[in-house]
Amino acid sequence: MTPSTPVTYFGIMRHGESRWNREKRIQGQSDSPLTPSGRQAADRWAQWLHRFTWDRLLVSDLGRARETATIINTVLKLPLTVDARLREQDWGKWTSYSIDELRRTESDRLQRLEASGWMFCPPGGESRETVWQRSSQALFDAASRWSGRSILVVTHAGVVKCLLYRLMRREFLPSEKSVLLPRALHRLQHSSRGLDIEACNAMDLQSTP
Repeated sequence: MTPSTPVTYFGIMRHGESRWNREKRIQGQSDSPLTPSGRQAADRWAQWLHRFTWDRLLVSDLGRARETATIINTVLKLPLTVDARLREQDWGKWTSYSIDELRRTESDRLQRLEASGWMFCPPGGESRETVWQRSSQALFDAASRWSGRSILVVTHAGVVKCLLYRLMRREFLPSEKSVLLPRALHRLQHSSRGLDIEACNAMDLQSTP
């Protein structure tokens, strides 16, 4: 990259509510469809997102993200690219469990893993460090391919946290105060300096009318 490289802007957001979100189950890289309220929210978000300039949609390959992006794109009408590197963290053997179930049945193991921060890795799954590596590379590649454009990214909560927490230099420990709104649009930018946060919680999507 050179100092004259155009800045590429990213809007990063999580998909709409899915059935397993409603049931508070860990989805990981498995899938469940959006709930009616999840689809309604995506339709509402589209009306707000339409107020901004976007050149492209970049989307996780998992169904709940693609369904959200498809609904949004009925309004935005953008070229859409799917990238599997933006999929949710693989939770391995703990996929389909609720956190409450894990705290009852795997309490000691869960506490040890949570204390490992970025190296948190469910049995048979992948670490947060791995999620950061693949998802950030997806953005680096997008910035190279569509330099100077504004790209709306529809992904997952785990990916959003990995991207923002690394850029904030957080350790990803349970003792750290939560700083991300549950449903928000975050703004990142890529320039000759690399990837930076432009605005965390730039738009609270839950408050959109």
